[in-house]
Amino acid sequence: MSRSSQTQVAVLGGLSVEPMTAYALREAIRDVLGHFWSESFGQIYPTLQALEDAGHVERRGGARARSSVFAITRSGEARLIELLNEPVQESPPRNGLLLRLFFGRVLGRDRCRELLQSARDAASSQLAEYEQLLAGLQAAEGDTPDWPFIRMTVLAGIHHARAAVAWADECLDTLQGEQ
Repeated sequence: MSRSSQTQVAVLGGLSVEPMTAYALREAIRDVLGHFWSESFGQIYPTLQALEDAGHVERRGGARARSSVFAITRSGEARLIELLNEPVQESPPRNGLLLRLFFGRVLGRDRCRELLQSARDAASSQLAEYEQLLAGLQAAEGDTPDWPFIRMTVLAGIHHARAAVAWADECLDTLQGEQ
């Protein structure tokens, strides 16, 4: 699935929840999907226009002058289902930390320890945020049909953060034992 198709999934998916302005859509993507997905205004506006041109969304007058509310149409719902059924295309990994650690002999053990400790601290912070997010979302969404699916995405973040903490601890122990 191309990058533009994935942007269409985010936009149509957001509008499948409720009609909203482009700004509200961007905020919803940032606040709700932000733990695993991001879109910029530069991606959202052209995508909304293309989806409107294709008849997948419709523009309605907004509450304020010069604001428009976008709503998904039946053809947009069909397009969303079509896109969601396409194979997932993974992006090739690019991890600056691992690149530096791979060349750790050149970088030096002390700097590698600093990088690992920083990564561990960031993962611990992220874990706390995900756990707090899960509790808040469970209170807000726990009785909705969307809850099991929302929960899955937050649990992925929790498990990833836990694994990152454990990995950093193991690497720090490795460096400590080789002094």
